[in-house]
Amino acid sequence: MDLREERRSDRQSVRDVHLQAFGDHGPVVADLADALRDTITAEDGLSLVAEHDGQVVGHVLFTRSLLDADRRLVDVQVLSPLGVMPEFHGRGIGSALVRRGLAVLAERAVPLVFLEGDPGYYSRFGFEPAGGLGFRKPSLRIPDGAFQVVRFSAHEPWMTGTLVYAEPFWRHDSVGLRTVD
Repeated sequence: MDLREERRSDRQSVRDVHLQAFGDHGPVVADLADALRDTITAEDGLSLVAEHDGQVVGHVLFTRSLLDADRRLVDVQVLSPLGVMPEFHGRGIGSALVRRGLAVLAERAVPLVFLEGDPGYYSRFGFEPAGGLGFRKPSLRIPDGAFQVVRFSAHEPWMTGTLVYAEPFWRHDSVGLRTVD
């Protein structure tokens, strides 16, 4: 398996990963990934793929959001989405993508990376529940345990406050959990 930055030619393959990885919710996640990708610049954000035998089988996206801290707004990153083709689950592909992405962001002096996800899975990468560390979630629909953060060496104690998601998360209604009727 090879890990590398996403190329323009990978777009449909990445979309297919999310369509398959997220089942009925796949189209929303794939559309979100497409919109978030457009916010990435050379200095901000990261899109990584895992390739097996020339096929893209996993994808992770890290994009810029803001932390509304008392002192000033702070550029932070959000990990979302992370997807792996169902037939490749359990092979460590998702873990490898997350680890590589976090290593790159730590080298870039990013202070914080946030996510919404399963604490049982993401704690292995250093993510902690964010609420008890002085961070406020951007929506009440995010379960407390799912709102998580990893702090890097660029983080300073005053960097606490409310996470403000980038606009595509709101446009695609991909914040927190919705009640199903």
